[in-house]
Amino acid sequence: MQYRRAYVDGGTYFFTINLYNRKQTLLTDHVDLLRESFRYVKSRHPFTIDAIVVLPDHLHLIMTLPADDDFSTRIGLIKQHFTRHLNQLNPNSSKPVVWQKRFWEHLIRDPQDFENHVNYIHYNPVRHGYCQRAADWQYSSIHRFIKQGVISHDWAWQDDTKIVFGE
Repeated sequence: MQYRRAYVDGGTYFFTINLYNRKQTLLTDHVDLLRESFRYVKSRHPFTIDAIVVLPDHLHLIMTLPADDDFSTRIGLIKQHFTRHLNQLNPNSSKPVVWQKRFWEHLIRDPQDFENHVNYIHYNPVRHGYCQRAADWQYSSIHRFIKQGVISHDWAWQDDTKIVFGE
């Protein structure tokens, strides 16, 4: 089955990328390898990471592309690089499927949509119960946003019932 994807030159996209086995913790267990996978692909196929959060079994990402390329290639290469090097760490083990075949993508339409998805990304560890405050999750671009003064360090507590954003 051929999936239809909305490719827009120079577009900004929100992604959800999941491990095949959602009970695994490979992404946080091997976060340095995941970072290296992003760096490797980015050096060959440029893109900007606008916001990201890495959870044990999935990640959310906002990526802006150059004017002449697509995101499927980049996502596929990141997955391949991570999987290949993960398998090299355990050469005697079987080679299980690491990622779900597909990923979820959403074209960011306007500044409000962008802000909503950035907030969704940063709040996701609280939503999943990994921390009570978004800034307490170490694998998140929220720290860059705090450092730049975009949001405060105490943004989005678990009991903050006024938060509305994301999908």
